[in-house]
Formats: sequence, structure tokens, C-alpha cells
Amino acid sequence: MKRHRTAILLNAFVLPGMGQLYLGRKVTGIVIILLVNLLLLVTVFVLLKGFAPVLAARMMSGSFNPGVLLAALQSIAGVGKALIAGFALVWLFSIVDILRNRTGEEPNE
Repeated sequence: MKRHRTAILLNAFVLPGMGQLYLGRKVTGIVIILLVNLLLLVTVFVLLKGFAPVLAARMMSGSFNPGVLLAALQSIAGVGKALIAGFALVWLFSIVDILRNRTGEEPNE
């Protein structure tokens, strides 16, 4: 039971998937960690693509225009919400997976 508490804490506060690795469920842990990293990389890409007009305006004019920043944020708002929801679902799944499998033997993967 103490191992499952530690696994839940690892998933909740360190990195989703670490708890599965801690419990020896390597395949599940690696898949969750890969999903989290993929979501983070896509998020960085979307943010950089959305803020490209802001960076270009800053380099071209030498000044900062808040209107350009607001337009850039509005252009990526839907994708940003979807990425946050995806990350939240993976994070929640990693915790629920530990809770669901806390009784009985650990599956061999």
C-alpha cells in the first residue's frame, strides 16, 4: 500500500508515468511518459508558431505592440485548450491507473 501511495505522488507531482515505472509496470509507464513529452513538444511548437508574428513585429519595428500579442494569443487559444485538456487527461489516467491496480498482483508487462 505504501508503494502505491509513493507511485501516486510520483505521478501527481513529478511526472505522469513515473509511478508506473516505480511499480515495475514499464510498458505503461514509458507510454505515458512518451505521451506527456509529445504533448509538451507540440505545445512548445504551437506557442512558437503563434508568437512568431509578435517576434517578427518586434524585430521589424523595434517596438512592442500589445495588439499583435493579443491577436497571437487568440489565434492559438483553441489549440492551447485542447493541449491542456490532453495533458490533464493523461495525468488523470496515470493516477487512476495506479488506483485501479492497487489491489492484487502487479501485471507482468
